[in-house]
Amino acid sequence: MKKKNVPPRRPSGAKNIRDGESRFLFNTYRRPPMVFTHGRGCHLYDSDGRRYLDFLGGIAVNALGHAQPDLVRVIRREAGRAIHLSNLFHNPYQAPLAQKLAEWSGLSRVFFTNSGSEAMDGALKLARAYAHAKSAATGRAKKTRILALENSFHGRTFGAVSITYPEKYREPFGPLVPGVEFVRFNDIADLERKFDDTVCAIVLETIQGEGGIFPVSEAFWKHARTLATEHDAAVIADEIQCGLGRTGRYFAYQKFESAPDVVTIAKPLAGGLPLGAIIANEQFASAFTPGMHGTTFGGGPLVCAAALEVLKVIEKKKLLKNVQERGTQLRAGLETLAGRFDFIREVRGEGLIVGVDLSINGGPIVTEALKQGLIINCTHEHILRLLPAFIISRADVAEFLSKFEKVLRKVYRTSSSGPVTARTKTETHKQPVTMAASR
Repeated sequence: MKKKNVPPRRPSGAKNIRDGESRFLFNTYRRPPMVFTHGRGCHLYDSDGRRYLDFLGGIAVNALGHAQPDLVRVIRREAGRAIHLSNLFHNPYQAPLAQKLAEWSGLSRVFFTNSGSEAMDGALKLARAYAHAKSAATGRAKKTRILALENSFHGRTFGAVSITYPEKYREPFGPLVPGVEFVRFNDIADLERKFDDTVCAIVLETIQGEGGIFPVSEAFWKHARTLATEHDAAVIADEIQCGLGRTGRYFAYQKFESAPDVVTIAKPLAGGLPLGAIIANEQFASAFTPGMHGTTFGGGPLVCAAALEVLKVIEKKKLLKNVQERGTQLRAGLETLAGRFDFIREVRGEGLIVGVDLSINGGPIVTEALKQGLIINCTHEHILRLLPAFIISRADVAEFLSKFEKVLRKVYRTSSSGPVTARTKTETHKQPVTMAASR
């Protein structure tokens, strides 16, 4: 007799899982062979029980590490109450979380989203809505142009990818959102040439993450702020990767004297649950009126309660101070290694967003690091990106530096014998020369 309503048996073992993914998932990711099953603190464990020191943090998501007890408690509590209510109704956690984000940012109002890309799309809509409302009130022509920076990365949705610079992200999906123009990174003269009264927004990653851990200069930020104010345009700060404590400040832009009009955040906000947000000053937030923008899932009770707990833990445990101290320790250790390995061209970053720029291909280093139990990432083929949790200890950093040196020695021996492609010391970075001069 045929059994009814029997669920399919779940695959067990790393090979079965990989085979299932190969058969049923879109072919969009290149993944190493291990399957991670759980984490604790700054460490992950694979299906064979092997332990890894996580210096990628889910690409800047796991600010509190893995299985943080306070966060787990809140998620369990709220899962037993109400996971989703929809934005047709109030829930207990949106307002307290919005208030905390307003206090941290110095801005006024918040709109919750499901991701950073969605937050960026909403921020672009907000800038154009503000510009359209102003043109209707004054009778002036509509301002629709959006400026973004070369080497930028803002997400994968249609609007976000339209302001993302690398052609590999944009070209397969054209034509994209019209009216976007890219400014050379930290090039004030190019900014002045391209900024006029048709611009409704300029979008800046305070520190370019995917682009290779390059900070916007104070002079460029100040000039962008001045031009935006003169032309009544929005300064949109993309702090999805560098915000919410990663630099040792609540927001990376707080090292500058002036503030943006709009900020987008996501990655660490809910400790691994999907939640992003647009934060704006009153002037720009008022451009959205009921019915103009919305979301089904953004800002549900469970994710907002989790995010509120993340921010409370950061404050209660004084993690910004730890980010600063461990970031200083990490960069000092990496600078020491740079003196020993001539293929390390530069170490840069703030707090716990750190880039190690190489004159060789970084892919083999990432692969060897996994073999040594370290999780890191490479962007632009030659920039290692380190984004550990805010809770890392002095011992964690020391363990990383020790293992990382072993990785470099192994790859250095390999590169000396040929397989790793080396660059010459005189080869220019993928960033423009104007940017390099400002560092």
